[in-house]
Amino acid sequence: MPSNDARILLHAAVPTAAVGVIATVVSGVVAGGKGALGAVAGTLVVVLFMGIGLVVLQRTAKSLPHLFQAMGLLLYVAQLLLLFTFLFLFKDTTLFDFKAFAFTLLATTVVWVGAQARAYMKAKIMYVEPEKSGSKS
Repeated sequence: MPSNDARILLHAAVPTAAVGVIATVVSGVVAGGKGALGAVAGTLVVVLFMGIGLVVLQRTAKSLPHLFQAMGLLLYVAQLLLLFTFLFLFKDTTLFDFKAFAFTLLATTVVWVGAQARAYMKAKIMYVEPEKSGSKS
């Protein structure tokens, strides 16, 4: 993974994990052990889905740059649908507290998207490949 890609992944994952830890502590205090477990599950789902999506998006940008924007939009829609699917599948679970899971899922998703947008804005990524000096066409 090129350094810009790894940097963007790191700059999105670290704040998301921090919010996940805070959500786990708050959920543990409010809803007990099942609340903490729900918050951990929500954090893991978001980090995995968004992380995999970012890797897929970066590979698409490298191999098919003309599809980058469309792929990005499609990927975010697919990720949101998958998150809603997880909410639907686990709404009646007794494994963990559903409210803690849902609120953590929402909070960590918002933090991931915001952190990723900030990382892209601060990254110095060339969008035009400079010509090599000394090459003749």
